[in-house]
Amino acid sequence: MLDHLIRRATVVDGTGGPAYTADVGIRGGRIAVIAGPGTVTEEAVTSEDAAGLVLAPGFVDPHTHYDAQLFWDPYATPSMNHGVTTVAGGNCGFTLAPLHPDRPEDADYTRRMMSRVEGMALAALEEGVDWTWSTFREYLDALEGRIAVNAGFMVGHCALRRHVMGPDAVGGRPTPAQLDAMLALFHDAMDAGAWGLSTTQSSTHSDGDGAPVASRHARPEELLALSRAVGEHEGTQLEAIVAGCLDQFSDEEIDLLVDMTAAAGRPLNWNVLTIDAAVPERVPRQLVPSERARRAGGRIVALTMPILTPMNMSLGTFCALNLIPGWGEILALPVPERIERLRDPATRAAMLRRADSKEAGVFRRLANFGRYVIGDTYSAANEGLSGRVVEDIAAERGQDPFHCLVEICAADGLRTVLWPMPTDNDPGSWALRQRTWEHEDVMLGGSDAGAHLDRMCGAPYTTRFLGDCLRGRKLLPLTTAVRMLTDDPARLFGLRERGRIEEGFHADLVLFDPERIDAGPATLVHDLPGDSPRLDAKAIGIVSVRVNGVETLREDKVTGAVPGTVLRSGRDTRTVSTVSTA
Repeated sequence: MLDHLIRRATVVDGTGGPAYTADVGIRGGRIAVIAGPGTVTEEAVTSEDAAGLVLAPGFVDPHTHYDAQLFWDPYATPSMNHGVTTVAGGNCGFTLAPLHPDRPEDADYTRRMMSRVEGMALAALEEGVDWTWSTFREYLDALEGRIAVNAGFMVGHCALRRHVMGPDAVGGRPTPAQLDAMLALFHDAMDAGAWGLSTTQSSTHSDGDGAPVASRHARPEELLALSRAVGEHEGTQLEAIVAGCLDQFSDEEIDLLVDMTAAAGRPLNWNVLTIDAAVPERVPRQLVPSERARRAGGRIVALTMPILTPMNMSLGTFCALNLIPGWGEILALPVPERIERLRDPATRAAMLRRADSKEAGVFRRLANFGRYVIGDTYSAANEGLSGRVVEDIAAERGQDPFHCLVEICAADGLRTVLWPMPTDNDPGSWALRQRTWEHEDVMLGGSDAGAHLDRMCGAPYTTRFLGDCLRGRKLLPLTTAVRMLTDDPARLFGLRERGRIEEGFHADLVLFDPERIDAGPATLVHDLPGDSPRLDAKAIGIVSVRVNGVETLREDKVTGAVPGTVLRSGRDTRTVSTVSTA
């Protein structure tokens, strides 16, 4: 007997092939039968009529930071609401394990680092996670049997360094004995089922003390030793972030990424490729590592988002504005002193020069302050400004836009929420995206879901992208779009029997209404431990989500079931060839 039968669905199976109408039966967590409408004779415990609805494989998000959130939110909201059934965590060199059992202070260091570098609320990290593990295996075991999505995790380089080197991990170099210990610790994590190594060399990544995070102090020989260790395990990967990911790679960064994937003999992915027709030289430069990696026997995949992810800013809290050269030292001052400095015309002029300079790289996109929309405000002086564009307010007041923005924020004690309008929403940029998505080493993803919770909401990229493909710009057919969200990332990670609707595959499925599929606007909610805030966005048109055959969501409401699996390398992933299959 079947556990469940979905009748008359329009099946988009993830292969990119034509859609077809079929009945799909589920038994024991897997797809048991796919047959023509009305031809399944086996009885089912439950069934539903899905006429007019699309049945697709569950979406796979290749870049998330749900490492902590899954402990208080096993449903990985809002990603699961938007059809995601498998998430890849442990990215950017940051993981919650391993932790040294004899240094309880390491957990506090990790919490403060994650709060700073990934924008996770410190109160949520303190109250929502029990921090009782030391080894990576114990961390994975702590999640097993209590999550609603499938989740796999890389090992963070920063945690490896901290475990072996203690406070010397920041600023220090490992001795030969320490490097051996780091490798032994890494192999132990890999034996437990970690997916591979993640690391960061990005200048934007600092710990809770404001110092460069531990992995930024690693020399190439350390990174290559760890990369070679990745290649000793089945079904593994590399993920790396360098400063040039945000704009354009340096020659040295290209050499490092190519050397790492070649040493491992495993794919390496990085995040995130920004596509903007105003900077036409960026995409070709960012794909140079992929071209060189192919020749060296490796593979480098660039993740890119298929939507414009809104990200709010603030002069009062750490955000992307702090990463503009010369801005961090001013925005780190106590609020009264910060307001005083920002009100100084000479200071503002210097800040604007730095923000619009070549050294600002991709952050130049943030320098057009007239194109900011005022979000939430907190003072009587700013009443009625929410939703208005700064350049309009500045014109009324006879001020330049940045001066106007500063005065608005100062009236709120710098709590004002600011929404920059995207600079790359033009037809040329969308045409460039469409062409870039066709590249064999470009993959959709990079949501950062689980991180930067009060600043951005990338998790809805799946539903928003599908809605755009069906009823908006229509840059891709639905069958291609679904393949890019399912089979493509599943194959990159070597996921066994996931990513397609095929008999024998795990029944990770999403059922949606093609007439309605979309994502609502991002709204601020206070539902994290410690009443901490985050941005959330409702899914529209998602009828049902199933993970391993069990329904986890119906009409945007979680069912309470937790059928997800902690996906472990080797058992749940196979080794992916670095030779092109295109």
